[in-house]
Amino acid sequence: MRASHADRERAVDVLRAGYGEGRLEKPEFDQRVARAYAARTVGELALLVADLPQGPVPHAAHAVPAVFLPAPRARVNGKAVASAVCGGLCLVTFGITGIPAVILGHAARAEIRRTGEEGDGMALTGLALGWLANGAWTVLMLLSFALALATG
Repeated sequence: MRASHADRERAVDVLRAGYGEGRLEKPEFDQRVARAYAARTVGELALLVADLPQGPVPHAAHAVPAVFLPAPRARVNGKAVASAVCGGLCLVTFGITGIPAVILGHAARAEIRRTGEEGDGMALTGLALGWLANGAWTVLMLLSFALALATG
């Protein structure tokens, strides 16, 4: 592939970094820069910088002891979040999302016990609101059935 001006400049930057780090002597650096500007293909440029790191080598950073690193956070169970959302929507949907809230809440609690994820409070919230909505629907159905029987 033919080399562009930007390709040549990148190669010269790598050569400058190598010269600055003491990896190249001045005559060799000058010779390689001249060859880089005269290169016609990317392959020729790659050969000029093949024995150099691609840019300045970072200095080794001091490792931070694990004691001082923040503890990794456990991820929140997605089914627990969905259960809490469905439980909260019970008021808006007149209890229709109560059944999914209960199913997702029980599934989330089982997964949380098995995997150690977070979100047990959200799963419990979804369960409580779901069971309340389902209980309200059950009472409403029983009352309407009783009313239908009483009126004949």
